[in-house]
Amino acid sequence: MITLYGIPNCDTVRKARQWLAQQNIDYQFHDFREAGLELATLEQWFDSLGWESVINRRSTSWKQLSPERRDGMNAEAAAAAAVEHPTLVKRPVLDTGKSLHLGFTPAAYQDIFNQRTL
Repeated sequence: MITLYGIPNCDTVRKARQWLAQQNIDYQFHDFREAGLELATLEQWFDSLGWESVINRRSTSWKQLSPERRDGMNAEAAAAAAVEHPTLVKRPVLDTGKSLHLGFTPAAYQDIFNQRTL
């Protein structure tokens, strides 16, 4: 099952959802602001993508963390912070069931789904 993680009011997430719908790709949407994120899911993302890539250091949520918390950030602290504040995660996260991908561009998604059908 393909899962797209994000928040519905994010422009990039909206574009990804629209692209998936236009391509008739079945997927499940996980609104992590409403449904949250599991620690195990974040740990899997960090193992695959690196916590530095998954955490959005330009987000409002990041800027609202205390300077001490930001300066002491590591994988364990980032996972705890993202469970508490899921909007720290870059959006969208696409889980194809075989691979994980951050962000959205039409070309990148086309490549992902072309490889998936081979």
